[in-house]
Amino acid sequence: MRHYSRLASLNYSISENFYPLGSCTMKYNPVANEAAAQLPGFAYLHPYQDQATAQGALELMHLLEAALCTVAGVDRVTLQPAAGAHGEWTALRMIQAYHQARGERRDQVLVPDSAHGTNPASAALCGFQVVEVRSGADGRISVADLESKLNQRVAALMLTNPNTLGLFEREILEVAEMVHATGAKLYYDGANLNALMGICRPGDMGFDAVHMNLHKTFTTPHGGGGPGAGPVGVKSDLEPFLPKPTIERRNGHFELDEERPHSIGRVRSFYGNFGMLVRAYTYILAMGGDGLAQASEDAVLAANYLRSRLQGVLDLPHDGPCMHEFVASARNLAEHGVKALDVAKGLLERGYYAPTVYFPLIVPEAVMVEPTETESKATLDAFADTVKEVADLARTDPQRLHAEPVSLPVGRLDEVAAARRPVLRWNAASESPTEAP
Repeated sequence: MRHYSRLASLNYSISENFYPLGSCTMKYNPVANEAAAQLPGFAYLHPYQDQATAQGALELMHLLEAALCTVAGVDRVTLQPAAGAHGEWTALRMIQAYHQARGERRDQVLVPDSAHGTNPASAALCGFQVVEVRSGADGRISVADLESKLNQRVAALMLTNPNTLGLFEREILEVAEMVHATGAKLYYDGANLNALMGICRPGDMGFDAVHMNLHKTFTTPHGGGGPGAGPVGVKSDLEPFLPKPTIERRNGHFELDEERPHSIGRVRSFYGNFGMLVRAYTYILAMGGDGLAQASEDAVLAANYLRSRLQGVLDLPHDGPCMHEFVASARNLAEHGVKALDVAKGLLERGYYAPTVYFPLIVPEAVMVEPTETESKATLDAFADTVKEVADLARTDPQRLHAEPVSLPVGRLDEVAAARRPVLRWNAASESPTEAP
């Protein structure tokens, strides 16, 4: 009991501290979501029970699909995918089936150089050849480079908007027209939908398939290998290929439709991670359309405020404004022998979870920050002041910064050795927490 209590006390919690992890920040998970998921009619369902006895659950899924269609601007949604990367793979499998049904052999997927690493991985898992599209000097996709790589072999372009640099792709309508002119499809990585939710819709920008991370955008928890949810929405021409079963309302009842001859098949055991769906639907009901829009506006406001506070503290490689996140760079501290990793360790020493570092790869010494919509101005100011403190220390006493953190349970770890020679068992005989993984 003491062992697990000690571990719990070492855990960094979003309910107690600021968590500015760029690109992957999990929004606040309201307790109301948990109360809804624990209602007996939801929590005690058995996946094998008869559909007639699970009408409430099926209705919730049907209504959630309709809500997500409205937010994303698509015609149908599958709730089966268990995570964002799973949603990517599912969307690409539907796009692949679409082209095959038309007798077309398309074996390439275009991926920007700023994309999340799961994009090329998902494409490769589907058997596609991954072709990189370069970014322009402004951090957005190079339309000229895209044009040079579009051909009849391309099945899809995978795009995040706003992109991983936190910048809105201003030429998205032109990009969509170019992609569709070759017969390819445009896929939307929903990792950054948190910036647009309730404001504008990917479907209206020309995207044919849209995956949505319920944990990033609709407050369902994820992490630690636990259950996630990454629903995928599609336009009507991809609808026949949705995973089965779909949820249909017929004669006043809800049922699971297995009779879908062109479906790519089931992609998740049973019907997805149902508890996550209850949480997301609870959040949508509580917020309403106006509330979802305000959450996006507040996220964008917080990111731009924090970005302005860090002007002159870290390098800002791209002109603003940003969307819900931004990428700074610690390369302005290189002359003092300080790197992004040192900035991150300095923030850990001062009680802050460190932002994402060294991603995206196209920004040297990247420091990626996403403050989310729930943080107060006081919290943002305190974080900005701490980043300035670390940057000042980098200029005046870099050796001290190289040694940090010194007050946490573990100091600087040998990350190469940890990856190559992992210690997988806790040593009960050890009295030093630094010796136990």
